[in-house]
Amino acid sequence: MKVLGIESSCDETGVAVYDTARPGADGLRAHAVYSQIALHAEYGGVVPELASRDHVRKLLPLVRQTLDEAGLRIDEIDGVAYTAGPGLVGALLVGAGVARSLAWALDVPAIGVHHMEGHLLAPLMEDDPVHGRPEPPFVALLVSGGHTQLIAVDGIGRYRLLGETLDDAAGEAFDKTAKLMGLPYPGGPQLAALAEQGTPGRFRFARPMTDRPGLDFSFSGLKTQVLLAWRQSDQSAQTKADIARGFEDAVVDTLAIKCERALDAAGCDVIVVSGGVGANKRLRARLQAMAAQRGGRACFPRPSLCTDNGAMIAFAGALRLQAGQRSDAAVHVVPRWDMASLPAVAADRESGAGNRES
Repeated sequence: MKVLGIESSCDETGVAVYDTARPGADGLRAHAVYSQIALHAEYGGVVPELASRDHVRKLLPLVRQTLDEAGLRIDEIDGVAYTAGPGLVGALLVGAGVARSLAWALDVPAIGVHHMEGHLLAPLMEDDPVHGRPEPPFVALLVSGGHTQLIAVDGIGRYRLLGETLDDAAGEAFDKTAKLMGLPYPGGPQLAALAEQGTPGRFRFARPMTDRPGLDFSFSGLKTQVLLAWRQSDQSAQTKADIARGFEDAVVDTLAIKCERALDAAGCDVIVVSGGVGANKRLRARLQAMAAQRGGRACFPRPSLCTDNGAMIAFAGALRLQAGQRSDAAVHVVPRWDMASLPAVAADRESGAGNRES
């Protein structure tokens, strides 16, 4: 199947074509992402109404561009996948409306995809020349601006939540910490770049909730620690970099400690990491070293597929469409959607059951 994927859950408009006849990385025929960073920068965060309107403006041109890059006509598409949730309801409705309309006009099946399942499955598009693609069972760390979760993956669609953040997600903590130190929006990548110039160990912050059992996270207190350190410092350029490095080290250490505990709890040695913070270089190096030490491995999507994109939606949708799952003709979006409620792909392939969105 050649599946068109549409992502519009927040402030990126993503479109891609995934071809199941060319598995792995070669299956991604083309993808394009338009970011609304410049639009929202003056507000210091995403304005939902502006995000929705920008998706309306950009989505169809991106569909045309992606099909041209894939060398395909629109009538050569065999299915359409779109982000049905979670996300901003207005933004989701734009993508869902376009996707359902295209599927109806082309008389092809459509499927609503869980945004976080798209992130979770994105590393499965990559081809490791030695080990091949990761296959379940494994543990997934979903780490972004909106989510920090540890998921035991027993199969496609068979997910068990092991732990999650009790307050700020890791990416949200990056952004808010950057903002309190005066870094421009979006602050997370700016803070990570600044940390490269920081002195290791000059500022050491707590590794939250690592001194007790459990797999949940909390980053709100860490953010407060940084604020106090910043206010009490000389606020020079080097001090700013040193604080950024101390904050990044604390987040990376915390995530690595919890990931190792999750691998122990799940009884496996493969950790799959996705979401925007999954592009962080120091996090990647730390998790790769941790996994290698226990005889396992850490798997990541390429950095361009860590943030929101249509490729992950096209790929996840292709797996479910191949399993016989379909969404009905109504335009459904689910702003809050529990991933544990998703049907299992293997079970649906055997039973022929379809996907029903609430």
